[in-house]
Amino acid sequence: MSAESFIKTMNDGYTFKAESVKIGVGILNGATVPEAGVYLPLKTMNRHGLIAGATGTGKTKTLQVLAEIFSDNSVPVMMIDIKGDLSGLGAPGALNEKIAERYKLLNLDYIPEAYPVEFLSLSAEKGTRLRATVSEFGPILLSKILGLNDTQAGIVAIIFKYCDDNKLPLIDLKDFIKILQYTSNEGKKDIEQLYGKISTTSIGTILRKVVELQQQHADQFFGEPTFEVEDLMRINADGRGMVNILRVTDMQDRPKLFSTFMLQMLDELYASSPEEGDLDKPKLVIFIDEAHLLFSEASDALLQKIETIIKLIRSKGIGIFFSTQNPQDIPANILGQLGMKIQHSLRAFTAADRKNIKTAAENFPLTEFYKTEDLLTQMGIGEAMVSLLNEKGIPTPLVYTLLCSPRSRMDVLSGNEIDAIVSQSKLAAKYNVSLDSLSAYEMLTQKLEQAATGTVIDNKQAGKKEKTILDNPLIKSAMRTATTTLTGYIARSILGSLGLGGHRRR
Repeated sequence: MSAESFIKTMNDGYTFKAESVKIGVGILNGATVPEAGVYLPLKTMNRHGLIAGATGTGKTKTLQVLAEIFSDNSVPVMMIDIKGDLSGLGAPGALNEKIAERYKLLNLDYIPEAYPVEFLSLSAEKGTRLRATVSEFGPILLSKILGLNDTQAGIVAIIFKYCDDNKLPLIDLKDFIKILQYTSNEGKKDIEQLYGKISTTSIGTILRKVVELQQQHADQFFGEPTFEVEDLMRINADGRGMVNILRVTDMQDRPKLFSTFMLQMLDELYASSPEEGDLDKPKLVIFIDEAHLLFSEASDALLQKIETIIKLIRSKGIGIFFSTQNPQDIPANILGQLGMKIQHSLRAFTAADRKNIKTAAENFPLTEFYKTEDLLTQMGIGEAMVSLLNEKGIPTPLVYTLLCSPRSRMDVLSGNEIDAIVSQSKLAAKYNVSLDSLSAYEMLTQKLEQAATGTVIDNKQAGKKEKTILDNPLIKSAMRTATTTLTGYIARSILGSLGLGGHRRR
């Protein structure tokens, strides 16, 4: 096909009425075509997206570029940083020969820039601690996370109801474990009278599931103070969206906890955000790197919950972008909801790899300019195949694209640089405090101790008192005399009433 036809097709497909940002230029027959600019329409960025490609093809830098674009356009960003590669957003980049050459081809000026970042953490990583209480999860979400059946989920619902009725706050996992133990022992009779039969076997199963979650250090996540999701949607003083980087480099071996956090956060965002419809640009964008960790350990119920949220949360003005090595890492029902696709190069080492590449090629719009299946293995670093939704919701033409490189630092920040950012954070000052409020664990423990202590003291005192009375000779004699006298009086009274009794001597 001719270059003129290519330019016209791309210009028609990537020209939008509303605000858009250039992310690269098209490539045809191995050469860049500066006249074929590839633009990102902010209006459709709540329709979610996928950034995929083999290791070393530039996925992380594409995430960085997109985060910069959104921040520059006053859109707050939340990034899940699994590998620790995204901290460089907090420092300006540096011009070198390769970047200068790339930006010349892009017909753009390279201006190094540092972005307003906020580091977040679920564990002991540096940053603002994110927490949520067990009560905020609720019985339905908690049951899905634990992988419970209907009977076990019903028991969890009863326990939450009992705690609500008796004002027993469920803050952390030790609260939930304590009420489970109480339900199967001291409190079982009372709870069953009010709410119905509870199986001790099911309680044991639930306890084991909670312990499994604890083994992935979930205790670090459940607790107070609760992180308010509204704090993710902040704009800094110069009008740029804050880039919130959740550093979870120590969680690759804890997919259950990672899934737990992500689902809770998405659920909370959906529940707390008002309906917005189609805004001119999103009010929050979330990037989930290494997305396979979210789905690898998820149960069917959990996947269904995630799928439902993905379908509905776009009307709240929130866009979600998944990054992974292979598009097949994303469940098909969720993959079908992703409007934007940026596909970096894939590797074909095995028959299974070639099959995955063929499937990936079939997920893109048909094109007369490329052989998609062949091109997927031939692209260079920082190059990708791009297709997204236009303002009418129609996929744009597939274009082989030379992408912009980040204007922030491509390398990571040092520990001292991260410490400096965290030390100035208002969110860290707000949330990095330790709270241990009076909750179900303390209240039930106190109740059981009082009940046990009160019973022991009363029994001892009663036993001592009874022993003292019986062993005292004077008391014994008086009791025998009183008994004899009373018996004689009663007998005489009965006989007298019958006219058979004698007169009592004075």
